Amino acid sequence: MITLKEVKNKKELKAFVTFPFQLYKNSKYWVPPIISDEVATLSADKNPAFLHADAHFFLAYKDNNVVGRVAAIVNWTEINEQNVKKMRFGWFDTIDNLEVSKTLLDKVVEIGKSHQLEFVEGPVGFSNLDKNGALTYGFDHIGTMATWYNHPYYITHFEQLGYLPEKEYIESKFLFKNIPVERFTRVNEIITKRFKLRPSKFTKTKEIVPHIDSMFDLFNKSYSKLSTFVPVSDAQRDYFKQKFINFINPEYIKFVFDENDNMVAFSIVLPSFSEALQEVNGKLFPFGFLKLLKAKKNSKTVLFYLIGVEPHYQNKGVTAIIFKEFYETLKKNRIETCIRLPELANNLASQQIWKDFDCEIIKRRKTFKKEL
Repeated sequence: MITLKEVKNKKELKAFVTFPFQLYKNSKYWVPPIISDEVATLSADKNPAFLHADAHFFLAYKDNNVVGRVAAIVNWTEINEQNVKKMRFGWFDTIDNLEVSKTLLDKVVEIGKSHQLEFVEGPVGFSNLDKNGALTYGFDHIGTMATWYNHPYYITHFEQLGYLPEKEYIESKFLFKNIPVERFTRVNEIITKRFKLRPSKFTKTKEIVPHIDSMFDLFNKSYSKLSTFVPVSDAQRDYFKQKFINFINPEYIKFVFDENDNMVAFSIVLPSFSEALQEVNGKLFPFGFLKLLKAKKNSKTVLFYLIGVEPHYQNKGVTAIIFKEFYETLKKNRIETCIRLPELANNLASQQIWKDFDCEIIKRRKTFKKEL
């Protein structure tokens, strides 16, 4: 018999966060989160997403052992301001038992119906900057700090419970040696002169901080037309600044400004922490932070996290400026492999940016939807 229990205290929240450590303990592809960071993400007194969202966390038990978990999320900005009557679910993990999955997801459906919502979709987080999508292809590739990993049977469970594929995301990689540097170097020279643009040349975190708010403004503007878009609030900006600032190499943030010092494009690249996170296994102390610091400085793999362009400058070659700047930085740091983190499979504009990079799709993931 499966029993369900809502998380009500710190001990239960830690059990919620650490369940995947049991489920994936023998996987060489799963990348564990930092436990303290994950607890903060799911705590209403730490994560400002709770200012505009309600979340309930549930653990499934069988024979007094945790066998599954799920977060049921209601994003009120999405519902009231965008009129998208969506019930979200995320942080979904389960043993290979259909009854466990059904018990967890039925609770999500119950909450959605209580709010007169129209459909349930997941796995997703609170907003665009959270992890989303269940892995459907590429189970034999190591995960990243920015994505969820799951066993293949999750997809079978969704399908058997009447959930249909909704959005698909792709992840791809390319080798640094295959970057078409000549092409975008030439375009860079043309575009910078034509539009009087200039790239940033930052090497210290304190130089970047004054521009972060402008970057989030541009993020909201450049991503607003995507079907998954939920605006990032001012409080969330401050939260993400603190959450990610220690993981970012300042050389790996690139801004492009116009002649009036207005930001017209940005891109964020992260060093890969995957192997280091596997080594520290969720704990920063006593030596985990040193392993992460080493990875930050020495990783030969980087993750292209975000690229945003002011709508007026889209499709005008501005990304060539960003790519040229990154090429010089990555060459100096002897980077070998570049990973493009999840992007919507139907985002053809984004894919067009990368058409000359000889990219190989290594993972696919989907969200799944059910009408209420």
